[in-house]
Amino acid sequence: MANSRMCAKYRFEKPNDRRALDLMNTAAKAVIADLPEITLAYGVSDEYSKLVSTVVSTFTSNYVYSWSSHFPDTPLSFPLPTFDGRAVVYPTVQNLRDYLSWRQADCHINNLYNTAFWSLIQLGGMENKEAEQALAGTLAADKNEILFSKFGINYNREPEIFKKGSVIFRDYELVEPASHNTAETVDAQAEPVQQSKKQTENDKRRRSKAAIMVDHLDIIKDEFWDRRPWILSNKPGKIPKEV
Repeated sequence: MANSRMCAKYRFEKPNDRRALDLMNTAAKAVIADLPEITLAYGVSDEYSKLVSTVVSTFTSNYVYSWSSHFPDTPLSFPLPTFDGRAVVYPTVQNLRDYLSWRQADCHINNLYNTAFWSLIQLGGMENKEAEQALAGTLAADKNEILFSKFGINYNREPEIFKKGSVIFRDYELVEPASHNTAETVDAQAEPVQQSKKQTENDKRRRSKAAIMVDHLDIIKDEFWDRRPWILSNKPGKIPKEV
């Protein structure tokens, strides 16, 4: 998580700073490129769900290296960005999907609140305390109505990156949802499948050829996973044919 003092110093825009989000995605994309064992990263605000140690150091170094590309007019100085990390082991693929679904749902809830909160302050002239009181006890429909009636903001038209977060993955040919059930197959494997050295090298080569995508898709519904079975199976798919 980025240091809050650093965010204040560089005056990140509220409720969302697209430059900062794109910088996070740049760093996360570099992590996946450097570490082929990682199959998926999901980012919300200043957090990315991923592994620790080497991943955190790789993420931080790429974040610092890429800073000037996203903030060309703001030189980086102390306090420098720092990130923490933790590893969580989920017993089943369904548990993993439930976690990611919760993260994306939470992204929407928080962003709707923050969009309404900062609109009341920046456009409505309220103080922080007043804005908090105005939103206390409101439902999603109430916040949408406040945004539209007071400020002419249609929340549904807000950028998807703000509402859904970012998902980063290797891009292979999409498959039609069929009889395969990747979740059941993976959960049924008590131990990792042993591969020959040649098979491992072939998988590594196919991963290195795959483009790394940064997108803002719905990862709660089945379609995302059904059309990309390689994410859960950790087996590379087919490289898309060049057009």
